[in-house]
Amino acid sequence: MSEPPAGLHNLDLLAIYCNDHLAASVGGIELVRRMLDVHRNTPYAPALEQLLTELHGENEALRSTMAALGLPVQRYKQVALWLGEKASRLKLNGRLVSRSPLSDLVEFEFLASAVRAKRSGFESLREVADADERLDKEQLNGLVEQANRQHEWLTATRREVAARVFGGNDHAADQAAD
Repeated sequence: MSEPPAGLHNLDLLAIYCNDHLAASVGGIELVRRMLDVHRNTPYAPALEQLLTELHGENEALRSTMAALGLPVQRYKQVALWLGEKASRLKLNGRLVSRSPLSDLVEFEFLASAVRAKRSGFESLREVADADERLDKEQLNGLVEQANRQHEWLTATRREVAARVFGGNDHAADQAAD
């Protein structure tokens, strides 16, 4: 790793942080691919396809950010998350042979939570950009906004799926907040 600029601290910790987010992005890409297989002929498919495209772009943006900072990519973390996503398919969901409707809800919930965490990561890198001019502030601002948009769709979809699986009103949380 190169010597950090005067305003940047703990480059070794930043490398760990970025590698953790990079590994998580690999897991997210795999999950969305699987979800696309399940939802290929549903109204969710176009948004999931867009999400997959955006996740690939975000992965590349994170790799570019790491390269700009001279941070190494730790591939073993990406492999571990890839394997973890595959293992998560073995979860108990109340069905032995077929896919449970609960799987849809759990996957959309997980994605919504993961997008929030990803947004936090891009927000943190945006803070780093104030200490290191090698980072593209506008790109990071755009990634934060993109994550906000993704989270809005995932939240609405998660609520819709929950109402479909359990019954109820998918707009109840919005109405309670008003």
